[in-house]
Amino acid sequence: MFLLKDLIKLEKKIVPEIIDTLENRYDILRNIYYNEPIGRRSLANQLGMGERAVRTEVNILKNQGLLNIESMGMYVTIEGKELLEDMKDVIHGIKGLTELENALESKLNLKKVLVVPGNSDESELVLKDMGRTAAKYLKKLIKANNIIGITGGTTMAEVAEEMPKGKADNEILVLPARGGLGKDVETQANSIAANLAKRLGGNYRLLHVPDNIEQEAIDALLKVSEVKEFVDIIKKIDILVYGIGRADVMAERRELPNETIKKLIEKGAVSEAFGHYFDTSGNRVWESMTVGLSLVDFKQVKNVIGVAGGTKKAEAIISISSIREDMALVTDEGAARKILKLVN
Repeated sequence: MFLLKDLIKLEKKIVPEIIDTLENRYDILRNIYYNEPIGRRSLANQLGMGERAVRTEVNILKNQGLLNIESMGMYVTIEGKELLEDMKDVIHGIKGLTELENALESKLNLKKVLVVPGNSDESELVLKDMGRTAAKYLKKLIKANNIIGITGGTTMAEVAEEMPKGKADNEILVLPARGGLGKDVETQANSIAANLAKRLGGNYRLLHVPDNIEQEAIDALLKVSEVKEFVDIIKKIDILVYGIGRADVMAERRELPNETIKKLIEKGAVSEAFGHYFDTSGNRVWESMTVGLSLVDFKQVKNVIGVAGGTKKAEAIISISSIREDMALVTDEGAARKILKLVN
């Protein structure tokens, strides 16, 4: 039987230019889809291509019924969206991403790895792809009466935003897994949980507490019945979706003193999860006081989906994978290839 991978191998040998053209047009369609309506000049700037070259490619895609060009800009047609979805397996084959996923599952002992093409350090488009991939994987896991926890951050905001609208199942409850962190409302766990719940047709509850507070304040808050009840519900989470953070970046977001950050780095901290900082082997090197899901609770959740990408996150991903090996990971090609270099 002639498989897709055999066809791709054959094309690479006989007509390698077809592969380049295919990847180029896929990137054009993908850019338009995530940024529509978009003009040719803006598209050319995003792709780093000349306007004349973009015009030629766009006209070809339009003639194939994949694009609409209107006064406001370009849109991907329904047929174009269907093609983008169908093309994922082909792009996976061309870039060898399936083999990359299998290698990571083996090296990190993870339950499931999903790799999207590209490097999110270099393109916001890749971040959106990770969000979309994580959202689709999450939706498949959801069952009636599930409690879903989600953390904050730009990556989690994309997961919620890319979740296809439509009721997932009956009596779904979405919770912010952490207290508030940072100043941007859109990337707060509360906002993300509410957005995700609305897209899933479920319910949500909010936690109106900052994440980085002193132990004395936490003890006082836990005496408040509403907060105590929320923390008790958090312990019953069925599915957790969370972003994997770099230790130095998260320490700065928490506004830790420079001296503390320096000590963290000296101790080899590369990742942060639920207020704990870990080295590459998953050893805890420091802990900050937080409200929400604890590290003990994290290890008890049945289904865990970690989402992170970019070569800069490679060490952090390795570190967190050492703590929770049976989780699913959604990452990008940049991080995946860097991880394999490091673990090898």
